[in-house]
Amino acid sequence: QVQLVESGGGLVQAGGSLRLSCAASGRTFSTYAMGWFRQAPGKEREFVAVIRWSSSSTSYADSVKGRFTISGDSAKNTVFLQMNSLKAEDTAVYYCAARALITASIWSPAGYNYWGQGTQVTVSS
Repeated sequence: QVQLVESGGGLVQAGGSLRLSCAASGRTFSTYAMGWFRQAPGKEREFVAVIRWSSSSTSYADSVKGRFTISGDSAKNTVFLQMNSLKAEDTAVYYCAARALITASIWSPAGYNYWGQGTQVTVSS
């Protein structure tokens, strides 16, 4: 099992920045990618960003590209999401997720084995 704990959410004005953190513990050696998803009220959980440990390559949803940056340290089992130029539509609960041996798409929530409890991000306009 892998346990994930997010932190760093909060209330920020539009145009502002927040940095989310996710700390992983447990069988972290089994994971080969970590991602961030978000879920707004009444909407499905959606992909935000992912980092692949083997190559340190990253991918982003079009809606956040150029504004958000995912980074991490596989040795320390931590991943971050730097969010700049925040918009009201970024308001959601943000979840950290870890991907182990699973065949589902890396862009889908089904492609992740482990999830954090979520942290609320609210952007006021």
